[in-house]
Amino acid sequence: MADVGATGHTVSMSIEVRPATVFDDVATLVGPKKPTSNVCFCLSYRIGSKENISLHGPERGERMRELCHQDPPPGVIAYSDDEPVGWAALQPRRETSFARNRRIPHVDDLDVWSLWCLRVRPGHRKQGIMHELVAGAVAYARERGAPAIESYPVDNRGEKVDLTMMYVGTKALFENA
Repeated sequence: MADVGATGHTVSMSIEVRPATVFDDVATLVGPKKPTSNVCFCLSYRIGSKENISLHGPERGERMRELCHQDPPPGVIAYSDDEPVGWAALQPRRETSFARNRRIPHVDDLDVWSLWCLRVRPGHRKQGIMHELVAGAVAYARERGAPAIESYPVDNRGEKVDLTMMYVGTKALFENA
């Protein structure tokens, strides 16, 4: 693995994981096909519930555009030959709703980062990109001073996972990391 510093991390010969600072690339991965649609844009755990519910259509994209210009950006993107092929949502936990979630135990006072959403574009799946996204996200968070990263995967016990739940990753994916 060759580290290319703050601009990104090369995690294989063909995949490079970089901070999600280019809104158009984020939109390609987690935005709607129709700009007026009310899809996630990966905002649900990132912003407060009240704000999340109030944003409709293009407002969701504009909110994500703002986040792409913040430090840290809203996650990392996997690129294959400069084409965005994968997304991982990543933030310090204190900046997410996970910090206030009673179902997620806080085992200590470390300023951990949360990794909660993984997506690989159709046509690029089953090529190990999720593994590279996790490795790149961990490397980026470590570079930014994260003492640890937590995730919230599904424990599918090796069974096929419904795609609606696959966004959290599997227990095996994170154990392998």
